[in-house]
Amino acid sequence: MPNPWLIHGTPHTVRPRALVMGIVNVTPDSFSDGGRFLDTGRAVEHALHLLAEGADILDFGGESTRPGAEPVSAEEEIRRVIPVIRAIRSQTRALLSIDTMKASVARAALAAGADIINDVTGLGGDPGMIQLAAETTAGLVVMHMRGTPASMQQDPAYQDVVTEVRSYFERRLHVLTDAGIDPARIVFDPGFGFGKTLDHNLQLLRHLPDLRIADRPLLVGISRKSMLSLLSGLENVADRHWPTVALTAWLREQGADIHRVHEVAPNTQSLRMIEAITASA
Repeated sequence: MPNPWLIHGTPHTVRPRALVMGIVNVTPDSFSDGGRFLDTGRAVEHALHLLAEGADILDFGGESTRPGAEPVSAEEEIRRVIPVIRAIRSQTRALLSIDTMKASVARAALAAGADIINDVTGLGGDPGMIQLAAETTAGLVVMHMRGTPASMQQDPAYQDVVTEVRSYFERRLHVLTDAGIDPARIVFDPGFGFGKTLDHNLQLLRHLPDLRIADRPLLVGISRKSMLSLLSGLENVADRHWPTVALTAWLREQGADIHRVHEVAPNTQSLRMIEAITASA
């Protein structure tokens, strides 16, 4: 069983009740919502809606990490997300996360009230990110990605994707703890779709329990991913809704502790149903 996730000195348990992280993309080019929430007011409205549906965490991103995405400046990222985080922080005590690869953006978000740094580079893309993490008590999401968002889907290759992702987690844990970071603050994310083919994603799904290290929680982000269309034959992004819910329920049984999703209500309901059944067994 995973140990709690320590955020600002407070332990957050992930068993028997999983945590749900709602996605708020404050970007013009997200693969999933195409800029619907780029406007600050609409982003705030959407975030409050996700909280009302039961989100435990809100994850704010100001730079798309879809395959082929081009980077944006730190200044632009800050301009997009900080007003939204400030507005939401004034209205809730729920956990807030910043989805960024840049230490300056993460620092600004923490100052605005964020609690978690969610870095798709595993705190390895910006030399300042580990130093920032060591200076704070924020929760940390360490994700695995091969390459960069612009290049990650250009023929990704592994000898053994499960072994290599697990080894990456072990190396990052060693680096971060050597920097003085409490391992209790860290959760790991296999990075489904980030430098992986469909077969790689399936192998990681089937062997998810093998990815847990040091009793740390696992976060999964499969919501609306293209692999759902490849497996179901449903090509429209909007049609990936129910396959996401089905996979969320299955992943809970495989050991996933935190679920990053676009539609909070149905995914939360599927998790609570699975947990109710297993608790009564």
